Amino acid sequence: MSEKRKLTRAEKKQIEAAIARAKNQDKKKKSAQDSIPFERMYQDGVCRVKPGYYTKTIQFQDINYQLNQNEDKTAIFEGWCDFLNYFDSSVKFQLSFMNMAANKDTYGQSIVIPQQGDDFDNIRVEYTNMLRSQLARGNNGLIKTKYLTFGIEADTIRAAKPRLDRIETDLLNNFKRLGVSAEPLNGKQRLALMHRMFHMDEQMDFHFEWDWLAPSGLSVKDFIAPSSFEFRNGREFGVGKKLGAVSFLQILAPELNDRMLADFLDMESSLIVTMHIQSVDQTKAIKTVKRKITDLQKMTIEEQKKAVRSGYDMDIIPSDLATYGNEAKKILQDLQSRNERMFLMTFLVLNTANSKQQLGNNVFQASSIAQKYNCQLTRLDFQQEEGLMSSLPLGLNQIEIQRGLTTSSVAIFVPFTTQELFQSGAEALYCGINALSNNLIMVDRKLLKNPNGLILGTPGSGKSFSAKREIANVFLVTDDDIIICDPEAEYGPLVERLHGQVIRISPTSTHYINPMDLNLNYSEEENPLSLKSDFILSLCELIVGGKDGLQPVEKTVIDRCVRLVYRDYLADPKPENMPILEDLYNALLRQDEKEAHYIATALEIYVTGSLNVFNHRTNVNIHSRIVSYDIKELGKQLKKIGMLIVQDQVWNRVTINREARKSTRYYIDEMHLLLKEEQTAAYSVEIWKRFRKWGGIPTGITQNVKDLLSSREVENIFENSDYVYMLNQASGDRQILAKQLNISPHQLSYVTHSGEGEGLLFYGSVILPFVDRFPKDTELYSIMTTKLSDKSAAD
Repeated sequence: MSEKRKLTRAEKKQIEAAIARAKNQDKKKKSAQDSIPFERMYQDGVCRVKPGYYTKTIQFQDINYQLNQNEDKTAIFEGWCDFLNYFDSSVKFQLSFMNMAANKDTYGQSIVIPQQGDDFDNIRVEYTNMLRSQLARGNNGLIKTKYLTFGIEADTIRAAKPRLDRIETDLLNNFKRLGVSAEPLNGKQRLALMHRMFHMDEQMDFHFEWDWLAPSGLSVKDFIAPSSFEFRNGREFGVGKKLGAVSFLQILAPELNDRMLADFLDMESSLIVTMHIQSVDQTKAIKTVKRKITDLQKMTIEEQKKAVRSGYDMDIIPSDLATYGNEAKKILQDLQSRNERMFLMTFLVLNTANSKQQLGNNVFQASSIAQKYNCQLTRLDFQQEEGLMSSLPLGLNQIEIQRGLTTSSVAIFVPFTTQELFQSGAEALYCGINALSNNLIMVDRKLLKNPNGLILGTPGSGKSFSAKREIANVFLVTDDDIIICDPEAEYGPLVERLHGQVIRISPTSTHYINPMDLNLNYSEEENPLSLKSDFILSLCELIVGGKDGLQPVEKTVIDRCVRLVYRDYLADPKPENMPILEDLYNALLRQDEKEAHYIATALEIYVTGSLNVFNHRTNVNIHSRIVSYDIKELGKQLKKIGMLIVQDQVWNRVTINREARKSTRYYIDEMHLLLKEEQTAAYSVEIWKRFRKWGGIPTGITQNVKDLLSSREVENIFENSDYVYMLNQASGDRQILAKQLNISPHQLSYVTHSGEGEGLLFYGSVILPFVDRFPKDTELYSIMTTKLSDKSAAD
């Protein structure tokens, strides 16, 4: 038998506090605990609400519905109809949508970048303050969650559990088909949810463990109950210091709109929307509608008799009768021939506030939304307690105000609006603000199946600035190494401020990079020369040029010479044995084939001629945590070679970091320059395909989308990028992207004539419009901006 766990001092204090609260309740009168309408909560999440009735709860996430194009909306709507039709008359279910105030300290703490006592602390403070101000702009103060609670009747928990588990599995699979992530709540999570509802004013943390119950003699209700409930008048209620009011929705509109629920959930105040739904047995529903039709026909005949007796046309009958008759026949047809069921629904809206006046304003705002859609929100007079308890995610409806609706009428309250992206992990990076909800977007690319990324946009849309902001963020919150290929000399100030190494490569520079550098872990294979030989072949192909590239004989000769020049280094791997381009040149001259001499002649200008910048051993710190390769001063011919050599250096670093289990971020600005040449394009594709399993995270920055789709091979870069940060696009590129990424016209509007720092973020399957307004009065902005106006203002 396992040894009993001893309670810690903190746990004992929590139990003592709960006991004290329980003792303060006057047990002669009704206590707060007595109002909470469930009997027992089990650890696995099953709750016995009343004798013979058991429920479970699933939390589900949002998907983009409002942003989608019409055919996608229709597909989601039809999928949701099928989801609802799963429930037969034996399963009651409840949808709960909760907008509740977050604990500001906890929420704010997740974006704080901890100080480390180095030269970058003032930048960390600056970045944290920027995130806090962006957080304050949105309604991130509200945590929005969605739940589905379902319940069945059974004699015992033993009988209920297998069936509840089976329904739960089916529902999770149904959510998966809709593309919605969902997970069941265990007993402690369900209790924590109710605790949060009952302590909206205090924003207390929930402290509870199952093994506290026996030593304390308390029930789970003692740990979740508020200090008091107050149902003094029939119009509102009090929970602790918070006031609330529950209203029900009268559905008067002949046709409903899929925006109504979304508008309720967009309210910027604490709110709980509850829909209790129960399917009616199909045979029973059809009989009921037929009976109604018979009653209406009977009333019509009575009216016609009255008309004949009164001497006027018998075809003139009250318009209501004609309308109801047609509606009833339509419902009967839907039930019999279309995939429709009949449901009984109770729609409740619970508003809360700190004062009576504020509560009145919140209820008025909710009523205005209902009126906008030809419905009416009515206070539950003298039923506030029942309304509050029916809003708990327990699957118990104490309000007997139900409206009969068909499947498609219930489904019009689509529970999906706009997806949020706020990942609170230690390595989540800021990407801007959700343009629809004003909430912060924080994501960790490492959580994606494929973290490769692209930053796309026209000149002036903020591409380079976005990349620099991400680089600064990566530097401040992760331990990752960062390498930048900088063809326009834009990243130097930022890299220098972060104490990185800027390597300026030009024919006049004293900074040298040796393209022949070899890391012995360069390849997954035992022989590191195989991949290095591929690189040197690509380099020679770029140098020799020609429409057909290197011929087979030429490739053979180069491969032979590569193995010869590395022989000494592989035998004794010390820096002075590392070969340089001249060694390859000399080895080629020593070969008998005329092709070898042809290649050597082509290489001559890069070895002994005016372009010999790459014929030196590396003399700069390529192992600094952040390295920028500034290749602006390389001429047109050398720039392509320079970019290829930088990529090889990156590959070297990735393989070294792989041994240390460290990630390497690689940013390639003006990436279209690499994609124009077959050799550099092929090498880029290789990086996109293989970097992930080596801990590399490449990001391509380009304005020319057409170059990304120039060949089937290069298209792999697009297909292997799960992160796309898309800024303003040229009209031709917009159409290409719409087809490639299946973007709706509405989504496309966010990258059409959009302002600087505005666009669409693609993160896995999530698409979000964003706005990034980085504060200009900061040190970081001054070193990241490339605008001349900003530079002169700073000076």
